[in-house]
Amino acid sequence: MNLLELREIQALNTLVFETLGQPEKEREFKFKSLKRWGLDLIAGKKGGVETYFVAEYGKRRAGDVYEESGIKYEVNEVLTEMPKNKKLYAHIEMEEGRAYIVGELRENNQNIEILRLPAASLLLAYFKKHRLHHLIEALRNVGTATELVKQRGQEGKPYPFEKLPNVARRFLREAKKVEKEAGFGRVALAYFGENKDGNARFRVSWLLPTIALFEIDIAEKADKILAAFK
Repeated sequence: MNLLELREIQALNTLVFETLGQPEKEREFKFKSLKRWGLDLIAGKKGGVETYFVAEYGKRRAGDVYEESGIKYEVNEVLTEMPKNKKLYAHIEMEEGRAYIVGELRENNQNIEILRLPAASLLLAYFKKHRLHHLIEALRNVGTATELVKQRGQEGKPYPFEKLPNVARRFLREAKKVEKEAGFGRVALAYFGENKDGNARFRVSWLLPTIALFEIDIAEKADKILAAFK
């Protein structure tokens, strides 16, 4: 069998399940999400202007003055709750092929940008902080959607849905629940059966909205689902 024939067989038989819609770009978060991401919310001055911004969790104290990227920061207070009447929103922006997470404090039509960081870096640090090791292992690329890939064993002809073992069916069922909660998803599964030692051979590619993975409940569920498929 040549490569073209193999790819045709795999393309025809790889099972694809999609939760329709566009990857969610913006989501409202609670104040405690910042701590989960490893960040503190600070009231102070940025470039001499009174505003809000973030810093690495536990790194700054009231009275600190420091400089980053040529901008002077002055810390008045490390906040322990959301400023009155403000809400926290975060969204994903793409710039020259790289995804950035942008966080804003919002009150009516006023937006104050408090963070703009490479989404992949913050996502991986956040996964590490919460010991979501299966997400770390599976993460391949980050845009408005993040691709998670898990692969085991040698490739072959994928099984049809009716011949899938229970572990594969369970993965698909639970993945679709997470996608429904996230509002978008696409999972592609090629299950190749077991090798001579009885170990499963498969390849799965799973797309989820990047901003939804910053929600701890969704991230923990995705990690658990990936862990169970082996």
